[in-house]
Amino acid sequence: MNDPVRDPAALRTQLGALTTEEFRPDLADIDTRPTLDIARAMNAGDRAVPDAVAAQLPRIAAAVDAIAPRMARGGRLVYAGAGTAGRLGVLDASECPPTFNADPSQVVGLIAGGPDALVRSVEGAEDSADLAHGDLKALGLTPDDTVVGVSASGRTPYAVGAVRYARDAGALTVGLACNADSELAAAADLAIEVVVGPEFISGSTRLKAGTAQKLVLNMISTITMIRLGKTYGNLMVDVRATNAKLRARSHRIVAQATGAADEEIARALEATGGEVKHAILVLLAGVDAPTAARLLVEHHGHLRAALAAAAP
Repeated sequence: MNDPVRDPAALRTQLGALTTEEFRPDLADIDTRPTLDIARAMNAGDRAVPDAVAAQLPRIAAAVDAIAPRMARGGRLVYAGAGTAGRLGVLDASECPPTFNADPSQVVGLIAGGPDALVRSVEGAEDSADLAHGDLKALGLTPDDTVVGVSASGRTPYAVGAVRYARDAGALTVGLACNADSELAAAADLAIEVVVGPEFISGSTRLKAGTAQKLVLNMISTITMIRLGKTYGNLMVDVRATNAKLRARSHRIVAQATGAADEEIARALEATGGEVKHAILVLLAGVDAPTAARLLVEHHGHLRAALAAAAP
């Protein structure tokens, strides 16, 4: 069988079979239309993305339910992709520490070509499965880790190679693609294929496919963090207050959770070193800061469980 990476004709044939590479004849004159008409046409196409994601919700939920207990045991969530897919993984991973006070090593984004590829193309990086193997080998994968390969086409050698290496290492693997019956899905333990159809600009998968990937990655990380006790209801009670805006947000979160007066909130936050979850427990359970800290440790950071334990 011809290797599409080394055989241009084979690669053209492979790409020609992908939904994300299809040409839309109805947009063939798009460059001649008024700007507002172009915007309307683009927006109309984008409306298909949420429905495509909705069709995959059971698979997304299954992935989260498999990932969360592994992370509770100390496992990591690792995204691996190239180009737009890789950048979206790095973005999602980088937003977990400030949002959920997650350790930076807990959610990891790998992009083919390394950090330089975040801002410029690194020639040939996406075509190398060996590069993915090296990047993952450096992490020392364990069975509690999860590797999510992300690729719009579902054929990118870096993403497929990452999933195959991770599966051989005993880690849980998830394949996120935007084409049906993809090579990436076949290689992974769990498959999420969000088929968004042809792009507004043919083959430009930073558009609908990129939007779909962003939505799914948001779900995977956010719902996993909910399962790990990083929220109280829909409040970011593990937010890391590293600037004035986040300190103000911390105060507001404590107020929304407790209904306490500003002065009481300020005292609770000061006593707990600015820890929102601890301050809520101090105010709602009437315990001191050290007791709040102990209860949260005993209940693995789950505020509802700590509150129940503190109840008379």
